[in-house]
Amino acid sequence: MFDIQEIRSQFSILDQKVNGKPLVYLDNAATSQKPDSVLRVWEAYYKELNANVHRGIHTLSQLATEEMELSRRKIQKFINAKHDFEVIFTKGTTEGLNLISYILTQKLKKDDEIIISYLEHHSNIVPWQLLCERTGARLKVIPMDENGILQLDVFDTLLSERTKIVSMNQVSNALGVINPVEEIIARTRKNTDAYIVIDGAQSVPHFTIDVQAMDCDFFVFSGHKMYAPMGTGILYGKQEILEDLPPFHGGGEMIATCSFEETTYAGLPFKYEAGTPNVGGNIALGAAVDFILKTGHENIRTHENALLEYAQRQLLEIEGLKVYGEKANRTGVVSFNLEGIGIASDVGMILDKLGVAVRTGHHCTQPIMNFFNIAGTVRASFAVYNTFSEIDVLVEGVKKAQKMLG
Repeated sequence: MFDIQEIRSQFSILDQKVNGKPLVYLDNAATSQKPDSVLRVWEAYYKELNANVHRGIHTLSQLATEEMELSRRKIQKFINAKHDFEVIFTKGTTEGLNLISYILTQKLKKDDEIIISYLEHHSNIVPWQLLCERTGARLKVIPMDENGILQLDVFDTLLSERTKIVSMNQVSNALGVINPVEEIIARTRKNTDAYIVIDGAQSVPHFTIDVQAMDCDFFVFSGHKMYAPMGTGILYGKQEILEDLPPFHGGGEMIATCSFEETTYAGLPFKYEAGTPNVGGNIALGAAVDFILKTGHENIRTHENALLEYAQRQLLEIEGLKVYGEKANRTGVVSFNLEGIGIASDVGMILDKLGVAVRTGHHCTQPIMNFFNIAGTVRASFAVYNTFSEIDVLVEGVKKAQKMLG
């Protein structure tokens, strides 16, 4: 049975008041709160196991190594990677995407093409622009319609023998639109041998991921959006591809042998994990996986979808309110503006005074905002611990903001 009060009881931070009002935290697409079980694991590492991993014969080092590698195996199963060494620890989605764009440099030449979508976060735009600057490749963009739905018929015309990389998010952070990545991957495979990169930052918290069934070459996501600490993340890559490509960073941990004349590199995953890792955070990421699995993907998806449907229905009853991506298949996010109120942050500040935390602005997706000819939106985003009564508080707050600002 799904018991929302039992779920909420696991998040101590939700008990506090903000500006004298009970906290209503609806900024989960930016970062989710952490259950006490995850925080206890993180704290226990520093209190009981604090030691560097893979480098010591002493007991604490060995125990820390065992715990971090156990976390890697949990994540392998969580995304259904074929091997645990295909799971690379990173600082988050942004580092993962930059890593991939860097190590693919040698695979591109002048006039090769990279395809991304109109729905991308800046972190899935800028690294590819930098790669184009390094190689002379060209960036192409799959357009979207007024509902934030990608135009796949245009995507088919963009694919060619020059296409070397196709990279896109599975879920838009700004609109919550779910992209048909399986279909996009199938169309890509049919027409090219391009590398396929999927940004899963906004999908991993909400539904089951199977990278083998998806057949992507790379899949990246952040821990802090799925109930784990900040500064944690994962890059999944197919074994044969990771073995073929060069390292990203050089230093300790990623070498097999090192001399002044020549260095050889360690095998996977260590080839891509130079330096001291975020051991406590990586172990806590495994605890976040435990929390999600214990709660149940189906329970999470069902509850969050009900929240989204209820929020959109209630908000659209407000005269002059527009929801972006209203008719698209979405998860976790409702992004909106009030007619006649040009600055979304004004709405956000009033909501904050009522204890409601939302995100305002362009959400690191300026091309999307330019498409709609707006500076930004108010974004409410949901997690498993949110409630229908919290949405009622949000809606009443928006009505109040409309009266004050209109």
